Amino acid sequence: MKKNFVLGFLIILIAVASCSFTNKSFETNDKDKLLLDLITYVLERGHYEPKDINDKFSANVYEDFIDILDPTKRYFIASDIREFEQYKYQIDDQIKNTEISFFNLVYQRLMKRMDEAKDIYTEVLEKPFDFNIDEEIVVDYKEEPYAANKKQLKERWRKQLKYNALGVYDGKIKIKNTSSSKGGVEGGDLASVDVATAEEKADEELKNMTLAEVEAVSRETTKNTLDDFFEFVSGLERKDWFEQYVNTIVDEFDPHTYYFGPEEKDKFDISMSGKFEGIGARLQKKPEGAKIVEIISGGPVWRAKSLEVGDEILKVGQDGEESIDIVGMRLDDAIKLIKGPKGTIVDLTVRKVDGTVDIVSITRDVVELEESYAKSATVIKDERKFGLINLPKFYVDFDDYSERNAATDVAKEVERLKQAGAEGLILDLRDNGGGSLKTVVEMAGLFIKDGPIVQVKSSGQRKEIHEDKDERVQWDGPLVIMVNELSASASEILAAAMQDYKRAVVIGSKQTFGKGTVQNVIPLDNIVRSNEHGDLGAIKLTTQKFYRINGGSTQLEGVKSNIVVPDRYSYIDLGERDQENPLAWDKITPADYQVWDGNIDYETTVANSKARMANNVQIELIEENAKWVRDQQNETIVSLNYEKYKTTQEANKKRSNYFKKLRDYDSKLTFESLKYEEELFTKDPILREKRNRWHTDLAKDVYIEEAINVLQDLKLNSLKNHNTKLASVKG
Repeated sequence: MKKNFVLGFLIILIAVASCSFTNKSFETNDKDKLLLDLITYVLERGHYEPKDINDKFSANVYEDFIDILDPTKRYFIASDIREFEQYKYQIDDQIKNTEISFFNLVYQRLMKRMDEAKDIYTEVLEKPFDFNIDEEIVVDYKEEPYAANKKQLKERWRKQLKYNALGVYDGKIKIKNTSSSKGGVEGGDLASVDVATAEEKADEELKNMTLAEVEAVSRETTKNTLDDFFEFVSGLERKDWFEQYVNTIVDEFDPHTYYFGPEEKDKFDISMSGKFEGIGARLQKKPEGAKIVEIISGGPVWRAKSLEVGDEILKVGQDGEESIDIVGMRLDDAIKLIKGPKGTIVDLTVRKVDGTVDIVSITRDVVELEESYAKSATVIKDERKFGLINLPKFYVDFDDYSERNAATDVAKEVERLKQAGAEGLILDLRDNGGGSLKTVVEMAGLFIKDGPIVQVKSSGQRKEIHEDKDERVQWDGPLVIMVNELSASASEILAAAMQDYKRAVVIGSKQTFGKGTVQNVIPLDNIVRSNEHGDLGAIKLTTQKFYRINGGSTQLEGVKSNIVVPDRYSYIDLGERDQENPLAWDKITPADYQVWDGNIDYETTVANSKARMANNVQIELIEENAKWVRDQQNETIVSLNYEKYKTTQEANKKRSNYFKKLRDYDSKLTFESLKYEEELFTKDPILREKRNRWHTDLAKDVYIEEAINVLQDLKLNSLKNHNTKLASVKG
């Protein structure tokens, strides 16, 4: 379906372009203007919900572009902003007339201000910082005004540099104190001395330094970081900044529409094939760095378990070298620093979700695709056996659907669990970001007789209903679907369908991610007859919207769990609602469907679950942790007095360590691999190790424990209702 749509969409665009776009009076040889014209042309004609390019649109582009270029407000001053503001309501006209004078002005001024910034930070860092005086910095830069003049700008730089140096100073003081307490290297072990690493030697030097010398080293480290950053930025070309401007325009349509320059298009193709080397995480641009929004199953981060969704990367270093501050850096450029060849090490300075700052070293590797496939286990409780299937994504080989896909694999696991004697089934879709629509429809068909699964609507078109037409039901027993805030797109379609049919109980976060849109990649070279500028890149365009069979969209609102279980993200914004310019929620007419007749008492099951969780100590601790995480994220004022800073950091670390006991939970459940995997273990000890680790994690998972309790209730309630019906018939 997706391929046919892309082909049809291209045919329409090319047909329109041949009689419309290429006949325009467009004589310029300027590639920037051609690119701007092409992209707006495609957006206006191909986007699911094209926006009016008017004064309001212009103001949004203006504000967002300035914010992207200078998120910490350390380059532009108030007079620059006043000069830029003359274009605030003219950008729409410039877009329509393919003019780029606004971009040219801002770009040239940014280059000038960045050159001046080098002199500012060099001068500021020549003088010692006094970490004993009381002063603070506001790290919520959105609320800060632009500096009125260069004197104020220098003061802003001073505070930001002091803040950066303070973090370095604190780290070095901790190393110094630790080194002193160890008392150095004991005699007698000459080999240890001979192979002492550069890091150990540096620690030894720190031990003998005075506090003034440590402060000087901290300033030097801060300067080296900035030198590296500005050297990196100096390597960017004008076209790199113009692509950012284009994407600011594109982003106003919705957060999933994106322009790929030629180089980025090549990288996108590679990532879609699943063959890439890096750390295995998807990032989102934030004012103070890059926020982790997805951890790829099987990747280095996933294996290391040292990072989690919501953590923000502040600095990036290459295997022991000085780290580069990525504050203010474009996301693409930060990713270039983070990615690298297999086997190399990247050092990430990270602000954790709970507010603590740590340095995490990750060994880059090729993402292990096998960990993205469905896997299953039996769960034993009180001598009763249940089945669990974990599905990280809805994968498919678009070139050969029969090669391997999520629906076929899940069907195999369901059959194996049935043969193993499972009384109930859990389908774990937590952290599943979606994938193939076809696999969702087929997978849903495993659990119902037949009927509609999802409705899809293109702009200005009648809705399409995707149905399961196979009357076979592979699993008719109790079913629980687990979700969280990171379950998105295809995951939401399946969970919503099973919820609407009343076929399964959905358990998890208050609501899922809320991505109810479809994107297609359109190469821009296909839109023009002739092009003298070379590869023009491509645009990933939102073209369709998903709707539940009850008519409601999964967009923005996601799927609301039948049983809500708190997690550490319960009080912070994640998902589509945390994106810029998301499409709105709406609804269409429902499809014709019949709810599942499975003798299930949902009300009693949900009530029982709520009663259990109200008395669960682990759930209470998770709720407490979630509120603390929220409070930490709302804290935007940092003391630059070292004693106060240290006290706060120590308190945060202590509180963070308090919540680590969440990892010690034991559900007393037993997890076992299926027979076919046990046979594979003799030839593949690595697979055995992976499954053992998975089972260990599952045993600590209170959500899995509650899902098993829900399955028991569903089974019990179903039997009671069945017996009641039999008694009624006999009566």
